[in-house]
Amino acid sequence: MEHKTRIKGNVHYVGVNDRTKHRFESMWPLPYGVSYNSYLIDDEMVALVDTVDICYFEVYLRKIKQVIGERPINYLIINHMEPDHSGSLRLIKQHYPDIVIVGNKQTFGMIEGFYGVTGEQYLVKDGDFLALGHHKLRFYMTPMVHWPETMMTFDETDGVLFSGDGFGCFGTIDGGFLDTKMNVDKYWDEMVRYYSNIVGKYGSPVQKALQKLGGLPISAICSTHGPVWTENIAKVIGIYDRLSRYDADEGVVIVYGSMYGNTEQMAEAIAEELSAQGIKNIVMHNVTKSHPSYIIADIFRYKGLIIGSPTYSNQIFPEVDAVLSKILLREVKGRYLGYFGSFAWAGAAVKRLAEFAEKSKFELIGDPVEMKMAMKELTYTQSENLARAMADRLKKDRKNNE
Repeated sequence: MEHKTRIKGNVHYVGVNDRTKHRFESMWPLPYGVSYNSYLIDDEMVALVDTVDICYFEVYLRKIKQVIGERPINYLIINHMEPDHSGSLRLIKQHYPDIVIVGNKQTFGMIEGFYGVTGEQYLVKDGDFLALGHHKLRFYMTPMVHWPETMMTFDETDGVLFSGDGFGCFGTIDGGFLDTKMNVDKYWDEMVRYYSNIVGKYGSPVQKALQKLGGLPISAICSTHGPVWTENIAKVIGIYDRLSRYDADEGVVIVYGSMYGNTEQMAEAIAEELSAQGIKNIVMHNVTKSHPSYIIADIFRYKGLIIGSPTYSNQIFPEVDAVLSKILLREVKGRYLGYFGSFAWAGAAVKRLAEFAEKSKFELIGDPVEMKMAMKELTYTQSENLARAMADRLKKDRKNNE
């Protein structure tokens, strides 16, 4: 059995799959499930890198024992304290009472706070070192990717980077865990969604981490979620680099709410004109049907954003408002913004969208469109003008990039 768990050298995969959870962090849909990855280095001294969600402890312990039998584990390296990774910590400590926990000074306060676990600790700082025998590990602090205690562990012997949630993605591991032994097509969109939903706000810390890791001869990326990356390393780092710079493709995301279909007709008119102007990537999200998780992912993917809302009880439509707060929370940068709204007797939606426009610091494109009651010729014209302004702005970038 043992060879099936081997990544390279003495490094083994001992992670588990969660195919039952509906929402990650109780918020984000998991159509393909999610994996909680843990790794075991079977050397003179045995090291376990991160643990798994406590629900899977029995399966997890069996996987560990398949590799090392009844030998003790000397070190538990904690790269990240979120409970989906640290959840089994107390039980591991019960099974391996002499285990030394390796972490930074932020880690240990959290270990005591979450699990009441104390005992022997090996405190590491940026660039510190731990020899296991054949394998030599070096630690890199990567704070706010995406918690304050996050760090990454680099095995200098085999070039394996244990990256915590960095370079993670949604989706279980179905069969093999190595990217060379599976069809990885489904993971690319799930990586964008994972990054934008979970890490999105922390572009600047991700950039700092990428610079810190830039010179390392990485032969495998072992994240806490998703496949072990070996032949796709450049692509994975490229996706994280691009998303953390808030760089985006040419295209427009139209996000709207509509109670009776009138606001939706404005969205349709805008989309039709964008297409007529040669913009091919147009994604439309009706907020009452599309989950915010997918809306946010598309906003990270495309440069243009046009938001529309009806007035509801003299406010913005609540589901649109919820998406706006999620965009602001992630501090997305560098998008082009247009907006439109409607009302029956007192207009509030467009005013509220103007407040969002100011807070977002996005580049405002065209004139906002406000409609009273239903579509008229003037509304069609104004909607088309807004679409043309957005198309022109995107085409200007197209020219500059040529």
